[in-house]
Amino acid sequence: MSEPEYRPGLADVPVAESAISFIDGKRARLEYRGIAVETLARESTFEETSWLLLKGELPTQRELVLFDAQLKEHRRLKYKLVDMMKCMPESGHPMSALQASVAALGMFYPSRNVSNSQINWDSVVRLVAKMPTLVAAFHRLRHGDEAIPPRDDLSHAANFYYMLFGREPSTAVARVLDACLVLHAEHTMNASTFSARVTGSTLADPFAVIAAAVGTLKGPLHGGANEEVLDMLEEIGEAGKATAWLEHAIATKKKIMGMGHRVYKVKDPRATVLQELAEHVFAESGKPARYGVALQLEEVAVRLLGPKGIYPNVDFFSGIVYEALDIPRDLFTPIFAIARVTGWLSHWLEQLRNNRIFRPEQVFVGVADAVYTPIDQRP
Repeated sequence: MSEPEYRPGLADVPVAESAISFIDGKRARLEYRGIAVETLARESTFEETSWLLLKGELPTQRELVLFDAQLKEHRRLKYKLVDMMKCMPESGHPMSALQASVAALGMFYPSRNVSNSQINWDSVVRLVAKMPTLVAAFHRLRHGDEAIPPRDDLSHAANFYYMLFGREPSTAVARVLDACLVLHAEHTMNASTFSARVTGSTLADPFAVIAAAVGTLKGPLHGGANEEVLDMLEEIGEAGKATAWLEHAIATKKKIMGMGHRVYKVKDPRATVLQELAEHVFAESGKPARYGVALQLEEVAVRLLGPKGIYPNVDFFSGIVYEALDIPRDLFTPIFAIARVTGWLSHWLEQLRNNRIFRPEQVFVGVADAVYTPIDQRP
């Protein structure tokens, strides 16, 4: 019997059947339940898109109103949870705080019986609703400020902005932030989604599932790339230096942040729509200098790297947008988690429908039949 083929990173190895999202990397096509993500970002809202991902179809008007009301009802945090967050180190990374806080939520809302569909749905609502509150609360607490209670008259995205800054966003800012959440809500079998499904396959409660996914997203090879894009643009400095910088980066095989994707061989459709929507924010705040550098770098990259199938991905522009909204860099990945929790939970629910615990094989390369040597006989 031949040894099973080893593929590092499970490259091109299917690990589940899923009806949630679909990518055609050659056509720049990303669909949520069959609907193009560009359409959802332009026409839908995060609340409606969340229902679509979780339930499998667009909601009726009544369903959306009820779902929105449920989310607003569960935005608040238990005071003991806030007290726990006050004890976290101010220097701690917000992703670590988020992972710990999500895990702690499971102690306040026990949900170990994952065969109960109503308990599962209640947990889904709580997680989607409370993620923005957790992120905003820790951000304010670490700076010595009181957490701002959520408001029930604001949308999911606008309320998050309000809890961060204590002021309502403009219509354009609320719109682009909502679109960012839609664009990051789901992306097939990425590392954190796989982590969520593996954890869910053990029948762990949903709070443990999301805590595991948050921990996976924290890794620099998954979340955080948009922060590194800003570092790269700072290094380039000005648009006129983009060509020389990129040529040197290619020659020295330096990693170019925000460029290329394991799936997309053309420009990431999320980058296209985000760039379009960002123009509305820049009309209010003025175009950041880094945006001009990014546009020039993209132009040069299309010429030099396009033939190799390397184009901008969603991270290339999202950091520029968040920075224009005055959002601190170390909150970029937590915002990713605020959006992606909907995708993670959709995959968790799908995993439970025909569950089998993940137990992959390995290719053993170690020593076999080793002899134990007593400690007094070892050299």
